[in-house]
Amino acid sequence: MSRFHFTARGPHGPVQGSQDAASASALADELRAKGWVPLTIRPDAALQQAAAAQVQAPSWMAPKVTEHDVMLFSKQIYTLIKAGVPLLRSLNGLQETTVNPSFKTVIGDLRRNLEAGLDLSAAMALHPKVFDNFYVAMVRVGEASGQLEEVFKRLAEHLLFETGMRQQVKSAMRYPSFVVMAMAMAIGVINVMVIPSFAGVFKSMGADLPLPTKILVASSDFTLEHGWLLSLMTGAAFFAWRFWKRSPEGRPIWDRWVLRFPLVGPIVVKASLARFARAFSLSLRSGVPMEKALSGVAQTADNAHLATAIESMKDRVMRGEALASAAAGTGVFTPMALQMIAIGEETGMLDELLDEVGEMYGNEVQYALKTLSQQIEPILIVFMGGLVLVLALGVFLPMWNLGQVTLKH
Repeated sequence: MSRFHFTARGPHGPVQGSQDAASASALADELRAKGWVPLTIRPDAALQQAAAAQVQAPSWMAPKVTEHDVMLFSKQIYTLIKAGVPLLRSLNGLQETTVNPSFKTVIGDLRRNLEAGLDLSAAMALHPKVFDNFYVAMVRVGEASGQLEEVFKRLAEHLLFETGMRQQVKSAMRYPSFVVMAMAMAIGVINVMVIPSFAGVFKSMGADLPLPTKILVASSDFTLEHGWLLSLMTGAAFFAWRFWKRSPEGRPIWDRWVLRFPLVGPIVVKASLARFARAFSLSLRSGVPMEKALSGVAQTADNAHLATAIESMKDRVMRGEALASAAAGTGVFTPMALQMIAIGEETGMLDELLDEVGEMYGNEVQYALKTLSQQIEPILIVFMGGLVLVLALGVFLPMWNLGQVTLKH
């Protein structure tokens, strides 16, 4: 008999404790007999090792597990299962070959929980920061239907699409972000160093300064006298906006505004709908009921406003409304997508047509991202031209006026 520490989910909430048992599997059977769902079962020695590991490597120092790591894990475990390698042996091999030490620890924990009698989906649910609710739900469906290999293949494709789209967004925004930062630095240097040099010359003329010059001098004086206050207020406003944007009250409002931003809003809408279509198709193809599929897909949406719209679709479908009609009621789907969903319902090929919708939106997003820099560039050029015009008028108009006065005398 060995002593094990366990955590479980009971009818009235989480339960944890220690108990002697012949093996981890025997303890898992005892917990299930009580009506509890075992979550973790570990020997006391394993707990001590885990505590020692935490002392040696604090969690805040460990590298984060990225979406790319999870995508590679899904692709590799699909290949191993397809080749007939047992799941425990697959996890052991992946733990040895994984480069990220944090993910290596996660895979080791998955393997230990499987040896303790837990299902893979339940073991993954203990790491919500690595495997989200949608991922866990899909693995659970794969276990129940015996299609775990196919589920991991689809999850790898889904995560590859997500990773590629995020990389394209970062690539498209790199040039505009660099230009904006360079312009902000230039304005700061001009206000702090350039304008003060000319201000004394302008004031010594004894004549009324032109409006552009007055604006530049006033801006420079304010920056020099209250620059620290301006920086403090800007920093405070930024962190307040960031906190509000992440709050339960502010996030839906901000996400709704993002969808209406010029240039960026349509891309966000199409990218979110492409993600919805692919995830929904994957769920339906894996045998998930439509209501549960919509609930799971809503949790994968990066935009809180769209997640609310998908939840409203689920409520309408549960009341007996057709999926196409429920989707039209959200006001976020294009007519082409609604037509494809309606045809999919009529023909029983909803998962296949949703794949086509996702591919269509994905192609549109890729094209929009490729041309985003070209669309932003004229706006930046106009703004930079206006800034240069104000600076030129502010600096050279007083000199021009002084030259005219000198010629008259």
